[in-house]
Amino acid sequence: MKKKNILIIDDSALMRRVLSDIINSDERFIVCDVASNGLEAYDKITLNPRQYDVILLDINMPKMNGIEFMEEINRLKLKLTVIVVSTIAVEGAAETIRLLELGAFDFVTKPNSFSEAKGNTFQDKVLACLACAAGFSDTDKQRTQKSILPQTSKVMRNETTPVNSAKAPVKRKPHKAVGKGARKLVALACSTGGPKALQQVVPYLPKTLDAPMIIVQHMPAGFTETLAIRLNELSEVNVKEAADGDVLEKGTVYVAKGGSQLRVKKLGSDHVLSVTDEPARNALRPCADIMYESLLESDYDDITCVVLTGMGGDGTVGIKQLNDKRNIYVIGQEASTCTVYGMPRVLQEAGLADVMLPLNEVAGEITKNVGVR
Repeated sequence: MKKKNILIIDDSALMRRVLSDIINSDERFIVCDVASNGLEAYDKITLNPRQYDVILLDINMPKMNGIEFMEEINRLKLKLTVIVVSTIAVEGAAETIRLLELGAFDFVTKPNSFSEAKGNTFQDKVLACLACAAGFSDTDKQRTQKSILPQTSKVMRNETTPVNSAKAPVKRKPHKAVGKGARKLVALACSTGGPKALQQVVPYLPKTLDAPMIIVQHMPAGFTETLAIRLNELSEVNVKEAADGDVLEKGTVYVAKGGSQLRVKKLGSDHVLSVTDEPARNALRPCADIMYESLLESDYDDITCVVLTGMGGDGTVGIKQLNDKRNIYVIGQEASTCTVYGMPRVLQEAGLADVMLPLNEVAGEITKNVGVR
């Protein structure tokens, strides 16, 4: 097997060494080049744009920072696979979201100390993200160390979800169209590639959407508020990070809080959000299955379930349970428009999708099913 060539862009010589040691410890990868800032990397890449399979990119660097680097790469219309690795990825969540908008595949936060940087947790994060970005499957174990994908999902993006229970095709209950006056909800799940995909869905929803919308995007704590703020800036609908006790209102989009679980509960004649610190399920927090399962006790007449790009199979088990008891319409993202065709694939293989659509048609399908006020 030919090793994947990795470029590291970081102004810290120590971090370049730590990352090089981590990457070169895995038989699938080799660090073929390093750069101390975006400008140096830009010069290397423009000489031979195809020599690097994956690029690890710091944000805060002299001469040309990470955002400036990605903007230049986009200006040249170069298709590169970039993973953001930065100490300011949490404190600078806005910069991280901006890099994801510009096409970064995913992100990993650096540890706060050198000892943590040399530890297994950070190593597992980096290698798992690289494996996904480079197109390796969860079962590929051609490496010198133990398989790290499931371990990494527990500490970082939490996206490797057992899907065996959801793989067998189920008997899909036919969707029943409902008219105006019916209680409707849109519930969406996404993961890797989700922040960018959401920008092609949420801003295209009408302000008068006849339903509230809840979103589970796999993200750590500290990022989802920034994501919600950014989507709100771009959209006609109101977008906010979900807060405990929020009453669901039509025309408002609620983004599940990173590092927490989200449930919908019935309270009198209203439906309210419950944001809890309950444990992760299948190493996921937030977990779309939990969000979908909470809707079993709701009294919505129609629930539009949407599954976009992401690794693993989160959402399918919960939607399967809804299929048994509730009136649902299920939209999956078509493969060619996914950053990672994992979650929608599992949904389709389970026989639960009503339609599989390119990303640019998802907002229209949501609006068509839900209607406007």
